[in-house]
Amino acid sequence: MKHWIKRTLFGFAGLAVVAGSVAGCAGHRHGWNGDSAEFRAKMVERVGSKLDLDTAQKQKLTVLAEKLQAQRQALRGADGSGDPRSQFRALFAGNKLDQAGATRLVDEKTAALRNGSPEIIAAAADFFDHLNPAQQQKVREFMERGGRRWSRQG
Repeated sequence: MKHWIKRTLFGFAGLAVVAGSVAGCAGHRHGWNGDSAEFRAKMVERVGSKLDLDTAQKQKLTVLAEKLQAQRQALRGADGSGDPRSQFRALFAGNKLDQAGATRLVDEKTAALRNGSPEIIAAAADFFDHLNPAQQQKVREFMERGGRRWSRQG
């Protein structure tokens, strides 16, 4: 596999962990589908309290959450109503796999990732790079646990 493809895939994996971490910290299962502004505000407050973020850092986290929400919407489809599971199941609905549909689906999702990734990477870097070393370490520890639960001490 080409080096840039590996780096891109690892980058997406890292962003997925960050995205999962950000979403998981809110403790709200349906936040992205409900009032996303309210969900983002709660998530920023929760993460902000765990990391002791200042106002500027919270603003950077808010920007990251907004970019992640936009990426999620792009992956779901232009109208935001696309159900990825039903789209995938539809490929197997007939006697044969809908190869053209599968290719189209992969192309759509790949284009959405390719188009949104630079903004997410920039927002994630802007947020992380403006954390102090202790805050960065807390984020690393959180990711080491697979994005599950912040430690009770911090």
